Amino acid sequence: MLDPNMKTQLKTYLENLKNEIVLTLTLDQQKTSQDLKALAKEIAELSSMVSVEEDGSRKRKPLMTVSPKGGSTKVAFAGLPMGHEFTSLVLALLHAGGHPMKLDNDTIEQIKALTGNFEFKTYISLSCQNCPDVVQSLNMMALINPNIKHTMIDGGLFQEEVDQLGIKAVPSVFLNDESFSQGRITLKEILNKIDSSAAKRDAKKLSEKDVFDMLIVGGGPAGASAAIYSARKGLNTGIVADRFGGQVADTVGIENFISVPYTEGPKLVASLEQHVTDYDVDVMSGQKVKAINRSDLFEIETESGAKLKSKSIVLATGARWRKMNVPGEQEYSGKGVAYCPHCDGPLFKGKRVAVIGGGNSGIEAASDLANIVEHVTVLEFSDVLRADDVLQRKANSMSNIEIIMQAQTTEVLGNGNEVTGLRYIDRVTGDSKDIELSGIFVQIGLVPNSEFLKDTIELSEGGEVIVDERGQSSLPGLFAAGDVTTVPFKQIIIAMGEGSKAALSAFDYLMRLEPSEKSKEQKAA
Repeated sequence: MLDPNMKTQLKTYLENLKNEIVLTLTLDQQKTSQDLKALAKEIAELSSMVSVEEDGSRKRKPLMTVSPKGGSTKVAFAGLPMGHEFTSLVLALLHAGGHPMKLDNDTIEQIKALTGNFEFKTYISLSCQNCPDVVQSLNMMALINPNIKHTMIDGGLFQEEVDQLGIKAVPSVFLNDESFSQGRITLKEILNKIDSSAAKRDAKKLSEKDVFDMLIVGGGPAGASAAIYSARKGLNTGIVADRFGGQVADTVGIENFISVPYTEGPKLVASLEQHVTDYDVDVMSGQKVKAINRSDLFEIETESGAKLKSKSIVLATGARWRKMNVPGEQEYSGKGVAYCPHCDGPLFKGKRVAVIGGGNSGIEAASDLANIVEHVTVLEFSDVLRADDVLQRKANSMSNIEIIMQAQTTEVLGNGNEVTGLRYIDRVTGDSKDIELSGIFVQIGLVPNSEFLKDTIELSEGGEVIVDERGQSSLPGLFAAGDVTTVPFKQIIIAMGEGSKAALSAFDYLMRLEPSEKSKEQKAA
């Protein structure tokens, strides 16, 4: 199951085990069961601290539980935890074996204090890059609190169960057999949902923080770069973000990051986070900014009610997937309408789907999906595809991809529970046509995350923050970088460069403040 390189790495990781752990297998005659058994044995061979047992009494098969020796089972994997979920397995092994978790003490104590019984199930696909974060968060919670259990379930392996539950997007989390969340969700958000007073406590703590020299709003490549450059200047630096990594966490293959021939979004995000935390940067994730105001100081207000003060701001909120804004899209979001083909594609195995958009992301999505589904229909609004030639050639070479030009999607069709098709207008003839299908993957570009700034700074017609060559916005002291700005070409490497430039410009701004302005800010603090 594991290649020599993976074995070597895993053996090194397992040397960190402080306590013995047990892998308990429940198997059937499926090939996945045999693969799971082989994987468990290979892991046990790498460390004397790991043993393997079999228990045929559990109903769900195949299943592997991870637990401290002599302890009760809290973490389980229904399926073969490879692909993106191999990291989830490795962390479960380490944490069950006593290796410290990368959580702050306040979060650990909050999890320990939860009362009641919480049985979580997370339905995933092994190609989903968002799923591991959710799985790992719930695994940690289960290993901290004896009242919590968590099972990762490979939706592609338990297809009948997925169909019965109407799951059309991953990760899908169920708590005590009731739907809990769909799509990515952070540990902080999970705790806020099951601990009603958590958000208020966090907001109070944040509001008590000292004035920052520089606050970065957003935790993607631009935000991370800005934070590093700010901290290296010796400034009191903070990052406030919904989640660290931004859209990069949703990116699978990255092949144009100079000096790195190939990497994946989650891996790059982990490296960015590690680099940022190497410096004295206060990272406040799980916080959505509601407004930015300025008097003597900048004041950032979050949706949780927290208020943070800073002498300067670097805005790096990035962008999100653009929606079609047609009838049925919102109603069937997560029920057949999806925005991440890598995440949700495996749930449509053997079915007919559509991809909206003929740019690079759309044509690449179509080619990837064609290896899984029965048929892919690409609908492009224009009379020409915008995707690179190499991507077009690949798509045209696949017999189960059909590309329809000058097609304007007008409605998502469904039966009340799930998508059954879509309606579009042929822009040449004006005719309205219907297509029967099970899934619709929307790939029509990005929208800047700037709505909350509408009355604060100058925005372009498309909602992007207008900046000059130094990253300065229309409000002195508020700089911006990355995909949220008017800077052309939305690329990771460009966002990083713009983030560093914005931070350096903000530093220069702070250094040039008139003494009277500095004294005002100190007085306000």
